[in-house]
Amino acid sequence: MSRLASNSCFEESVCKKVIEPENLQETIKCLREEKKTIATLNGSFDLLHAGHLEIIFQASLQADILIVALNTDVSIQRYKDVKRPIIPLKQRILLISALEMVDYVTYFNEIDPIQVLLKIRPDVHVNGSEYGQNCIESETVVRQKGRMHIVEKIPGLSTSYIINKIKKICD
Repeated sequence: MSRLASNSCFEESVCKKVIEPENLQETIKCLREEKKTIATLNGSFDLLHAGHLEIIFQASLQADILIVALNTDVSIQRYKDVKRPIIPLKQRILLISALEMVDYVTYFNEIDPIQVLLKIRPDVHVNGSEYGQNCIESETVVRQKGRMHIVEKIPGLSTSYIINKIKKICD
């Protein structure tokens, strides 16, 4: 996590899970040499909640290794809202890295994760049911001989729902 300078023992311990984008292919090569299967999951994971934990847990069951790819702040601003994310990338990386079920975390600047998926070539890519089997990632994953695994969304558990609930409280 060289670009995300650490300043505590906690940060140092979770930093071991962070793969800088430029080091991704090297790490993947080592994992493949060890015959590890790889699952990927991507998203912004802004305001981490129980729905996020469920999809991360389900993703962790799909392969030997789980790599979570986070949208950077710029990426989120481009595809969601200029006022988002609420939690900056460095803190989101720390939150996701601290989860025992996550093996590695990386991040990407693009609006979609296609480029990062091309580098990782996951055996399984996990997505929420709101995006479906024919999501933007599907073609890339299947073309590389991977498969999609869809996890049902838990009703009422979304960052947007939480934000709207907070807005109502503040009105």
